[in-house]
Amino acid sequence: MERALIRVDGRVQGVGFRWWVQGLARELRLSGYARNLDDGRVEIDAQGSTEALGKLIHALLEHPPRSGRPGQVTSHTIDWVEPSSRTSGFDVRF
Repeated sequence: MERALIRVDGRVQGVGFRWWVQGLARELRLSGYARNLDDGRVEIDAQGSTEALGKLIHALLEHPPRSGRPGQVTSHTIDWVEPSSRTSGFDVRF
């Protein structure tokens, strides 16, 4: 079990990006959330298998996007943090 805190910048707010992340994360059986940050970035807190997290990160950063991802990611950071006791669900936070 791994957990990544991913922040992406670019045209990622107001384009359905968080909802797309939620759908993919649920498909990959990840838990966590996606939320808009006040500075225009989107923060994704995702937990699950190493393989599933790798697929999520690849889809987030793929350029040009082949996965139907809305918006455009121009930069990102990834922090690997301790897994939490959260066990299921992936939400969009407001």
